[in-house]
Amino acid sequence: MKLWLVRHAQPLVAAGICYGRLDMAADADATAECAARLAKQLPGGLHVISSPLQRCEQLALALHALRPDLAYKTDARLQEMDFGQWEGRAWRDIDRSELEAWTGDFAQYAVGGDGESVTAFMARVGAAFDALPDQGTALWITHAGVIRAAELLGNGVRHIERADQWPLQAPNYGQWRTLDLHTGQAHHHTAL
Repeated sequence: MKLWLVRHAQPLVAAGICYGRLDMAADADATAECAARLAKQLPGGLHVISSPLQRCEQLALALHALRPDLAYKTDARLQEMDFGQWEGRAWRDIDRSELEAWTGDFAQYAVGGDGESVTAFMARVGAAFDALPDQGTALWITHAGVIRAAELLGNGVRHIERADQWPLQAPNYGQWRTLDLHTGQAHHHTAL
């Protein structure tokens, strides 16, 4: 079983903004380029599941236009983490004490005051992960946080306590990784 983890293209949002659940479009040209690269590489018979946020659905639609054999469905469990009242704010404007509160209680802190905790986020992504088919290959069109969570889940990690346990690396916009679910090993692919 292989899981393709594809990150949406560059969203149309200013740099440095916290935008987890904010719903905005992605750059149309970058989305088309990513879809074209993926369409050439993906095998047939793939289960394609997309976050319902438009920056991901744009890519799912563009991919389906090039590969009609790859129908997709959306799954709300593949949405990015909910950053609560931080959504739409510049990271630099979020009070340092709030960020320290999060890193100090990384597992349970409700991000942005009323957002998701990492524990709740991992449980949500874990439920989608557990629903993957036992055989074959699947593709998620999703977000950096979900990809990081999926890699933890693929390695058998269901719960983390500390911020230093959270993976720092994720694919760049419009890029992907594949995860071999038999070994938990991620393979990184860089788009040109």
